[in-house]
Amino acid sequence: MAKVLRCKDVGMDCDFVVRGETEEEILEQTAQHAEAVHDMREIPEEVLAKVRAAIHDE
Repeated sequence: MAKVLRCKDVGMDCDFVVRGETEEEILEQTAQHAEAVHDMREIPEEVLAKVRAAIHDE
């Protein structure tokens, strides 16, 4: 079952949606998006915790 994460689910005003088969795929794509769009070179631990909590099965 695919997993999904919406940027809005972690409090961002952003329509980005990422899908993947594993949490690791989601985190990798999310990190790329965070750097490219939100200018976040590193994701703080508290944001990473929100991201992990917001990933759910589609």
